[in-house]
Amino acid sequence: MLIVAGHFQVDPADRDEFISTKHDAMRETRTEGGCLEYVMSADPIDDSRVMLFERWADQDAFDAHMAAIAARGPGGGPAPKGFSVEIYDVAGVRQFG
Repeated sequence: MLIVAGHFQVDPADRDEFISTKHDAMRETRTEGGCLEYVMSADPIDDSRVMLFERWADQDAFDAHMAAIAARGPGGGPAPKGFSVEIYDVAGVRQFG
């Protein structure tokens, strides 16, 4: 399993539009094979951050997702000012509680 996590830096005035223009892509991504979770959401404390969290069954599923993004081309809406995203290779999972 892979976890992709990070954030986008956006102009606070553009944050809601940045997220809303990603809704269709989020819905589409959630139907892709191997996608276990995919969400972009507003940071409740910092108005300039949009959080990204993804879980993928394996590297092949993530690679197919990235190829689909490249084929789709850039989406609409405000561009982020920057981003920081990391990929984690998960060796094991256990339930909390």
